[in-house]
Amino acid sequence: METPDKPRMTFGKKEHLVSRKTIEELFSGGSHSMVAYPIRMVYKATGTSEAPVQVLVSVSKRHFKHAVKRNRVKRQLREAYRKHKAALTDVVVATGTSHYSIAFVYLANELFPSSVIEGKTAKLLTRMAERLCQKHCEIDEGSR
Repeated sequence: METPDKPRMTFGKKEHLVSRKTIEELFSGGSHSMVAYPIRMVYKATGTSEAPVQVLVSVSKRHFKHAVKRNRVKRQLREAYRKHKAALTDVVVATGTSHYSIAFVYLANELFPSSVIEGKTAKLLTRMAERLCQKHCEIDEGSR
């Protein structure tokens, strides 16, 4: 049950980035990226979508030949995003900016513990939220 002080921490189907067109726009250029090794986050403001933030998780077959390991890393990334997404979605909704598409790309050749992945993902989401807040605050001050 959702309470006003504690939102549900879910990662629903509407939050998954699946549109081929949107994914191509995200990686074709004009997007921004940040790195907190072993994760690279690519993000771009998009038009409208059902959720304020849509997410894609990518783990290269070049780094992990076995699907079991790739799936483990993807599961770790999705779980970390699910736990820490509130920091970003609250800023996106509060600032009234457009919707965002995010891709998490795993860069390392080795596996890391979930605590490391979670910390790095939280760091990236917090940095993005700070950038959006900073950008929005500058726009508000300029319009006064």
